[in-house]
Amino acid sequence: MAGLKELRTRIEAIKSTQKITSAMKMVAASRLRRVQILVDKNQYYSENLRHSALRVMTEIENEEKTKGIKYMRPIMLRAAVNPMRYQLCVMSSDRGLCGAYNSNIAKKATQRIRELLEKGKKIDVVCIGKKAYDTLRRNFAGTDVNIRLAGDRLKALTYTEQAKAMEFEIFNRFKNKEFDVCEFVFARFNSAISRNFVCEQVCPMELNTKHLSEAELQLVNRAGDAFYEYLPDKLAVLKNIVPLLFDDNIFKIIVNSAASEHGARMTSMDSATRNAKNMISELTLKYNSLRQSAITTELIEIIAGAEAI
Repeated sequence: MAGLKELRTRIEAIKSTQKITSAMKMVAASRLRRVQILVDKNQYYSENLRHSALRVMTEIENEEKTKGIKYMRPIMLRAAVNPMRYQLCVMSSDRGLCGAYNSNIAKKATQRIRELLEKGKKIDVVCIGKKAYDTLRRNFAGTDVNIRLAGDRLKALTYTEQAKAMEFEIFNRFKNKEFDVCEFVFARFNSAISRNFVCEQVCPMELNTKHLSEAELQLVNRAGDAFYEYLPDKLAVLKNIVPLLFDDNIFKIIVNSAASEHGARMTSMDSATRNAKNMISELTLKYNSLRQSAITTELIEIIAGAEAI
C-alpha cells in the first residue's frame, strides 16, 4: 500500500504541474497573437520604407557616377574604413521555460564574439535580457570583452517606446564615436514553431545597390513609365528617410524577438503539458494495476482463511 500512496502523490503533483504549464501556454499564445499582429503590419511598412530609401540612394549613386560629384551622406550611412570597435546588442528573455530559445541566442552571440576576437576587434556587449547575460558572462570570464546588462527601465515601456529609447542611445553613442559598428543578435520570427537566429548590423546602416542587378536598378526609380521627382532635393529626402528607417529597424528587431520568445514558450509549454498528460496516463495505469493486485491478494487471503476454518 505504500507504493500506491507514492503513486497517488506523484499523480497529484504532475496534475498540478500540468495546470501550470497549460496556463502558461495560454498566456504565451495570447501574447504571441498580439505581437504577431505588429510583426505582420510592420512588414509591409518596412518594405516600402526601405524601397523608398533605396530608390533615393540609387538616384544619388547614379548622379555621382555620371556627373562626377560626391554627396555628403547622413551620419547613419557613414561607415568607418577599418572598423575596430563593435557594440553587440543581444536580445534574449529574462525568464526561462521557453525551450532552447535563450541557449540558441547565447550560442549565436558567442559565435559572433569569437569571430570578432579572432580579427582583433574591441567588443562591448549589451544584453537585453538576463538569460544571455548570465551565459555570456560565464563564457567570456577573464577576457577583455565588456559585457553589461541593460537597465530595467525598458521593461515598463511599449515596443514603440523601447525602439525610440534604444535608437536615441545608439545614435548618440555612434555620433560621439564610442563605437564603429553596432550589431544585434536576435531571433527573426517566422512562425510559432520556426525562427532564425541572426546577427544583423543596424549602425551604420547598409543602404546600397550592390545586391541589385541592372534590370532591378532600372526599375527601382520608376513607377511604371513615370520617373520620380524630388522636392526639395534627393539628399534632403534621404536625410528625412534614414531616421525613420533606422527607427523601423530597431522596432522590427524588438517585435521579432518578442514574438519568437512567446512562440518558443508556447510550444515548450504545449510539449510539457502533453508530456504531463502521458505521464499521468502511465502512472494511473500502473496505480490501477497495483491496486487490483492488492485487492486480489486480500481476497485470496480472506478465502484461504475461510477455508482453513
